Amino acid sequence: MPNLDKTHDPTLKCWVESANEPDCDFSIQNLPFGIYRHNNVGMQVGVAIGNSILDVDGAIEAEVLKVPDEVSTDFCLGSLNEIMEHEPSVRRTIRLAISELLREGNADLRDNTDLRKSLIIPIGQVEMELPAWIGDYTDFYASIYHATNVGKMFRPDNPLLPNYKNLPVGYHGRAGSIVVSGTSIVRPNGQTKADDADLPSFGPCRLLDYELEMGFFIGCGNAQGKRITMSEARDHIFGMCILNDWSARDIQKWEYQPLGPFNAKNFATSISPWIVTLDALEPFRVEQLQRGDDDPKLLEYITPTENMGYDIIVEVHISSKQMRDASTEPMRISKGNFTDMYWSIAQMLVHHTSTGCNMNPGDLLASGTISGTAEDSRGCLLERTWRGQNPISLPDGTERKFLQDGDEVIIKAFCEREGAARIGFGECRGIIEPAN
Repeated sequence: MPNLDKTHDPTLKCWVESANEPDCDFSIQNLPFGIYRHNNVGMQVGVAIGNSILDVDGAIEAEVLKVPDEVSTDFCLGSLNEIMEHEPSVRRTIRLAISELLREGNADLRDNTDLRKSLIIPIGQVEMELPAWIGDYTDFYASIYHATNVGKMFRPDNPLLPNYKNLPVGYHGRAGSIVVSGTSIVRPNGQTKADDADLPSFGPCRLLDYELEMGFFIGCGNAQGKRITMSEARDHIFGMCILNDWSARDIQKWEYQPLGPFNAKNFATSISPWIVTLDALEPFRVEQLQRGDDDPKLLEYITPTENMGYDIIVEVHISSKQMRDASTEPMRISKGNFTDMYWSIAQMLVHHTSTGCNMNPGDLLASGTISGTAEDSRGCLLERTWRGQNPISLPDGTERKFLQDGDEVIIKAFCEREGAARIGFGECRGIIEPAN
């Protein structure tokens, strides 16, 4: 059962009026953390509330926000890493203090006009940065529907490899090329080989794709040589964000054997700027996808000890340059749900550390492409157009098999259910620029 407290109360209202709108991503029940710049000041810790940001360090300095003494200085360091590494009980104390400050009945900041003006900053006036220093990044392949679809394209007689239902498959990505939402993505060059060619060639990627994913940040880590167990996993995860694992499919096809993804995925990974904490997601924690009757029995170390599925609705929208020039709304081409993942974030983390691999605060793990059973729930163009055989028609009259220069991919994610307040992750955006 979800562990709920008064921060989850769906009747709570905020004195920041925009936070009370029914379709608001950043309600008072959410309170996601991010890093921003404002008025040429260095990077600062903020909490999104409605269409604004609470300057957390400023609120602590002004003594309107009371947090434990041992964490008060962590908010002036321009990164979330130090906050992430605290135990869950400390993080929940911080969340409760912020919730109480922003509730409509609390006048401490609400009625101090000058202080409120300096500490509540419109999101449109800031520049968002990566929310943490990311030391390591690992991407998984946790959707059985995605793995099956891709397998059918290349191995129709044996779409799932023998190990898929026994362990969460993943690869080590490149942390240094992770960028925040809004950063342009330059089309990569690479070595490819056409099926009818004798030799490979080098040039711009022709089959550029997005991958709809969710990422999750490690909170308190584990020492090298000490693994994390399933019963401990939730306490080691700080929160989640939207993630787009940009993929060069033609480069990937030529290079992926025998060691898997390399240049096809190392050029860019985009993430949304706000980390929604696991505490905020607690009302939407559910049972994960059921394994089939014929699936192999899980080994004990990755057998679930509690529900670790999350009911998160995910959407992909595309906007061409022509559409933006004509002020045409982006077109939604995919809608899925994170409950369709075969492996949970707890299982991904536990398997990753099962060798004694050490995790550190701010390390980022990703789910892999989120796909469901319906055609419009497929989480990448490779699946959505079935290798380009079924192009998608856009409102500007053009078709898409894969991404073209000038295309903007917009990924959104949010949680809704009866009896709980809506919370969202914001957006993860990126425009494709021509190859150099």
